[in-house]
Amino acid sequence: MSNLVRIAPGALVVGKPLPWTVYDVEGNVLLRQGYVIQNDMQLEQLFDRGLFHPRKIERGQEEILEDNRQRNPFADYPVLLQTLETTLNAITSGEESALKRLMGLTRLIERICDEAPDASLALVHLYSIEPTIHEQILFYGILSHFTAQSFGLDRNRTSLLTSAALVANLALVPVADQLNASRKILSDDQRAVIRKHPQRSISALRAAGIDNQALFDVIAQHHEQADGSGYPKGLSGTEIRPEAEILALVERYVAMITKRAYRERMNITDARKLVASLTDGQLRPAIPRALLAVLTEHPPGTLVRLANNEVGVVTQRPDRHLGPFVNAILGPRGNRYSGTFERDCSLLEFNIRAVEQPEVMPSMDFSLLWGFH
Repeated sequence: MSNLVRIAPGALVVGKPLPWTVYDVEGNVLLRQGYVIQNDMQLEQLFDRGLFHPRKIERGQEEILEDNRQRNPFADYPVLLQTLETTLNAITSGEESALKRLMGLTRLIERICDEAPDASLALVHLYSIEPTIHEQILFYGILSHFTAQSFGLDRNRTSLLTSAALVANLALVPVADQLNASRKILSDDQRAVIRKHPQRSISALRAAGIDNQALFDVIAQHHEQADGSGYPKGLSGTEIRPEAEILALVERYVAMITKRAYRERMNITDARKLVASLTDGQLRPAIPRALLAVLTEHPPGTLVRLANNEVGVVTQRPDRHLGPFVNAILGPRGNRYSGTFERDCSLLEFNIRAVEQPEVMPSMDFSLLWGFH
């Protein structure tokens, strides 16, 4: 009992997979990660039973990085979010450990992405329904890492970009969840906070003893536009670092596929089309192409309907002439399979016919679907 803490009301969202396993008052597993609460009544009943998750345990970056077991992005997801929150708090508090924490988190994300790329990309799409600001930032880091590699940046510049993605929105963290949940038009004060956030984030990094001009340049430029219409300096063309353009595109993509109080989320097909349209002068053409190459037509974590009318989740991107690969979870008549069945969608009977985007996701055991034990 001493290792568990009660989950605050509001921490769980109807229709969104649980980010961690939930326990009852006696420490028994009640709901596993990936379970989806179906409606408000069920949510209330669950809170009445007493919902708990493991107490946050401070772990050193060295301890995490020295763990040589195969990385499971789903098991690592709560750790990543906790470590990100701790890192950002260390920066805003001006702690001496700030730089060490940021570099350690960057290396951890890179390692997870490199060891389990499809599962890491699936995190972004499985948890994109109503992400918190910390989840959004984690998605920026994951997608920036992959897009930088696809674009052809070397390892040092890729790491620089991943770090920038984690801290570029530092100044927005206190207000972001509130802004995302609001249906009202932004006030002038709120717009000012948004426009000033790159420079305020840089100031916080400097105050924490972090001094890296290349990092600051990426953060400062990630809202500039190739046509000169961006902010804060109205830079254009090659004045803008490619890392900044990648970060801008990644943030835009996450916004597309994310549900907000004031709008529904785009489906993957429409989001890909919009990304493809950005090759027309708004960004270096190779940058949208790099992101699209990472995502493929049906990114991991996407729900799809197959030619045989099964519904499944994409678990693996295409490999040469095979795939993408899907694990079927619903039968042709909508019945829930007790097990999982891998389908090679290059086969005619398992061709993908449509992207499914239900209001409420089906529950899934992510680790099992992606073959982690």
